[in-house]
Amino acid sequence: MIESFMTYEFLQNAALAGIMIGFVAPLLGVFIVVRRLSLIADALSHITLTGIAASLLLEKRVSAINDWNPVYMGMAFSVAGAVLIEKLRKVYKHYEELAIPIILSGGIGLGVILISLADGFNTDLFSYLFGSVTAVSRSNMLTVLVITILVLAIVLLFYKELFVLSFDEDHASVSGVNGKMIHLLFIVMVALVIASAMQIVGILLVSALMTLPVAAALRIAKSFKQTIGLSIFFGELSVIIGLITSYQLSVPPGGTIVVTAILILIMAITYRKVSTQFSLKGETL
Repeated sequence: MIESFMTYEFLQNAALAGIMIGFVAPLLGVFIVVRRLSLIADALSHITLTGIAASLLLEKRVSAINDWNPVYMGMAFSVAGAVLIEKLRKVYKHYEELAIPIILSGGIGLGVILISLADGFNTDLFSYLFGSVTAVSRSNMLTVLVITILVLAIVLLFYKELFVLSFDEDHASVSGVNGKMIHLLFIVMVALVIASAMQIVGILLVSALMTLPVAAALRIAKSFKQTIGLSIFFGELSVIIGLITSYQLSVPPGGTIVVTAILILIMAITYRKVSTQFSLKGETL
């Protein structure tokens, strides 16, 4: 595989893009899980699918845009979905969580219609659903790089605000934190990461990369910063092992990455359970 990696550009693109996604997805995933917004990744991924289906439909109907990259329309739909979620949260002030299933349902419904109009599933759409190593071009990899730098810069710049908002929105409001602006910025970052990750992990599985490494880290970590560090480590481990396994078995990388993340989660849960039992035995002795 090392020889193939040095020879083929698409493997280099997939590996570099995967490593970057393995970093930023769990990084944002920590804040998503702590704020109990895990379903938001699923909602935005389905909106992204709608954008991809719309792009593929336009390619078939309008010959002038054959070279159109569906990723960018997927990103546009994902960001639009993120903004709509924020708008709906304001409409349903006492039932803010309703915004997520509304956008998720709308994304699924519109996506099904557009996929049907585009004459159903094809190879391109299948690769976006479950990920594909060969689908990652150099331009896609550079797009992921730009998004990674942007996300990292924003998280470092607004870390304190994101931390306070994650645990106590009322305290953040009293402290003068512009919660609406920060949350909108955060959800747009999530939308961009989901859209950029779909070619590696797949639209239907990208939310797993945002939540499973965090779930494993929460069983072991003893502080918030340690949770972030372990989440990123588990995310990178899942991506690297998943990509290698995907290449060896010639299967979509999304499935192998998610299965690897689940195995890591099982080991983390087992480790926590065993260590707790040993500590209890030590106290009784």
